[in-house]
Amino acid sequence: MAANGLEQYEYRPLAYLHTPFVESKVGQGDNEMDEQTMDMMIKRPYGLLVEKLRASGLRPTRQRLALAKLLFENGNRHVTAEQLHTEALQNKVRVSLATVYNTLHQFTDSGLMREIVVDAARSYFDTNTSDHHHFFFEKSGALTDIHGDEITVDKLPRIPNGAKVTRVEVIVRLDA
Repeated sequence: MAANGLEQYEYRPLAYLHTPFVESKVGQGDNEMDEQTMDMMIKRPYGLLVEKLRASGLRPTRQRLALAKLLFENGNRHVTAEQLHTEALQNKVRVSLATVYNTLHQFTDSGLMREIVVDAARSYFDTNTSDHHHFFFEKSGALTDIHGDEITVDKLPRIPNGAKVTRVEVIVRLDA
């Protein structure tokens, strides 16, 4: 703590994003956004993303922050690793395709995303982690959400001993 009672901040440049952010100590006791937290978010444009990554157990590196910004700032979406890589390059984020794959899998493992495998050669990553299903348009490759309560599964096969169902995902394939 500084003499005036405010936390000390450390400035670190995000070379890939061309924007500095301010890193603060983690662990405020409540969930309400007080004046100090609001001030921190204004000083630190990537503050919400930093907190999102930290809350999921991930260290907010420059590349993770840059990819998280592309993924999470504009609502829910479905993206392949190749699409995200292209988008990153268009936004002047220098990152390899291998790093994009690794980051997407880290985000999935930490619960920030879901991986949707539509066939052996193609996976999408979904920023919507709520209970839902998908339409897959085979000709265009588009994937769209179906709200979770729009599909009912009446019966599951007998579950092997020692296993438990964690989630049921339905992909409705469309010839369109």
